[in-house]
Amino acid sequence: MKIEFSGATEGEAPLTWGQRLMWRAVHLMGASQNYLNCPFVFPVYGRKDLSVVLDALRVLIERHEALRTTFSDAGQRVFRDGVLEVELVEAGTDRGLRVADRVAAEMAHIVFDHGAEWPLRCAIVLKDGRPFALACVFTHLAVDYQALALLAEEWKALLKGAALPPVAWQPRDQAGLEASDAWQARSARSIAYWRDVLADVPLDVFDHPPGEPEDPRFIEVIMDSPALAVAATRLSNRLTVSSTSVILAACAEVLAEVSARSRVVMQLVHSNRRDARTRGMVGTVGQDALIVLDRPEHDFAEFCRTTHRAALQAYRNAHYDPAAMTVMREKAGGHDLDAFFNDRRAAPGWPALPPDTDLSVATTRTYTKNAWPGVRFKVFFTVGADAGTGLLSLIADTAYLPRDTAESMLRSVETRLVGAV
Repeated sequence: MKIEFSGATEGEAPLTWGQRLMWRAVHLMGASQNYLNCPFVFPVYGRKDLSVVLDALRVLIERHEALRTTFSDAGQRVFRDGVLEVELVEAGTDRGLRVADRVAAEMAHIVFDHGAEWPLRCAIVLKDGRPFALACVFTHLAVDYQALALLAEEWKALLKGAALPPVAWQPRDQAGLEASDAWQARSARSIAYWRDVLADVPLDVFDHPPGEPEDPRFIEVIMDSPALAVAATRLSNRLTVSSTSVILAACAEVLAEVSARSRVVMQLVHSNRRDARTRGMVGTVGQDALIVLDRPEHDFAEFCRTTHRAALQAYRNAHYDPAAMTVMREKAGGHDLDAFFNDRRAAPGWPALPPDTDLSVATTRTYTKNAWPGVRFKVFFTVGADAGTGLLSLIADTAYLPRDTAESMLRSVETRLVGAV
């Protein structure tokens, strides 16, 4: 099945700062760059004909330049017209959403050819001949998780036949803004903050050399813990800080113990969407923020407050020209900053968490989901987007963190949060 689209705009521009961050990651990860792919499923609400579903997808592509863009070292190129191949998959007796999740995951295993391929792949899952879901995978150069949430809302509206307002801000507009004097000055301030922070932190994440890695070397361990969600919510409300900061504090404390460091340095994945113009933009504007935390001498509650204040300062200094940042970091000594934290939730809390969920850890489970030969992270904590349970994952370099240690770290985060309530 083919979709022919014809947008209102075309042209070329430099990559945005967020896209440059992703472009660098693409080259660093090589064959493991499929880690950066973003699988996503759009349910088909109501009994819609195939033509309605295809038309809604066409409108999304035409509205948002990022979905009809190719990428290269030279920048981004937006096409006005094009054709997207869409596969049709019959679910048979299996559940439609389960099939859609599986199809999206399978497509996500394939690396994008960013200079020659559209930045999304799509398949429509049919149930008894009718569209049930749209399974997609996007390159992270085109979308971040806030962009996916925006697309999901527009998808619902389009299936209802609603007319959407024009898109006011596109990635090419963002690239032009970042080249302005005002944003170059903002970049300089952020880089100065990073320079000051790096002057007084360890060069390496761990205070010990690597050991023999497992094969594959990089793994992702996931903990599904309703108790974590309950504990983080209660602590957040009591301490009047975000649940993100509460979980970050627990992760930092656990990392300090395992790394044998009294001072923890982490990069925080930040959406950078506080500027109103970017809130309706499909694209990638997120960059990494830098936070430094000393192991707490006081109670965990005070450490959560300290973490929250430090995170806010870090977020304010997460807008910068990646090329200029690279130059500064090399001059500063080439610090190993391969410890990360990301919260993928689109909104605070867990709105679908069953109301009777308590602090019992009896239902907590951990499992290994993914493995890669070279994603180039030593430590990467991620709060999952599931609104009905507390998902916390840890990507670990097994040369530093064997599988059982990674699982133990996740359990320790849960223990700290539950114990502090």
